[in-house]
Amino acid sequence: MKKIIVIIIAAFAVILPGCQSGSGAKPQEVLNHFFDALSKKDINEAKKYATKDSEGMLSMMQMGMQNMNNDHADKMMEMINNMQMGNATITGDKATVPVKDKKSGETTDFLLKKENGDWKVAFDMATLMDMANKKMKEHEMNGSGNMNGEDSAQMNESIDSANSHLKEKMDRARKLMDSLKAAQQK
Repeated sequence: MKKIIVIIIAAFAVILPGCQSGSGAKPQEVLNHFFDALSKKDINEAKKYATKDSEGMLSMMQMGMQNMNNDHADKMMEMINNMQMGNATITGDKATVPVKDKKSGETTDFLLKKENGDWKVAFDMATLMDMANKKMKEHEMNGSGNMNGEDSAQMNESIDSANSHLKEKMDRARKLMDSLKAAQQK
C-alpha cells in the first residue's frame, strides 16, 4: 500500500509541473501558443503566454476586438495564419524568435522574456514600438523608402519622442488599471 502511495505522489510530482502554461516550453512553442490564442480571438488565453507588462496592451486589443468588424478581424487572423517561425536565439533570460510572413517575405523578430522560469512573449507598448522602429530602419537601409537622410533623421527623432510619450502614457494607464483592480478586490 505504501509503495502505491509513493508511486502516485511521484507521478503527480512529474505530471503537475508540466500542466502549467508555458512551463518548460521552448520560446517557439510559447510564441506559437500565443499566436494560436490570438487567431482564436482568445485574449485571456494569450495573456497566459505574455509578460506581465503586456497585460495592458492585450486588454486594449481585447476591447478593440469587441468593436472590430468581421472583415478587419478576419484580415488580422489571416496575417497570423501566414506566419512561419524560425529558431530562437537565446541570450540569458531573453529570446528572439524570427517570424516570417509567408506572403511578403518580411521577417519580424519577437522578443520573449523569462518570468518565474517560464518564457513569455513581450507584447508591451515599449517592445512593440522597438519592433516598429527596427522595421522602419530596415526599410530605410534597404532603399525601399523614399526619404533622404535629413528627413529620415527627423522622422527617427520624432518616433523616438513619440515612443517616450507613449511609454509614459502606458505606464500611467498600467498604474490606473492596477489601482482599479485593487479597488475591485476590496
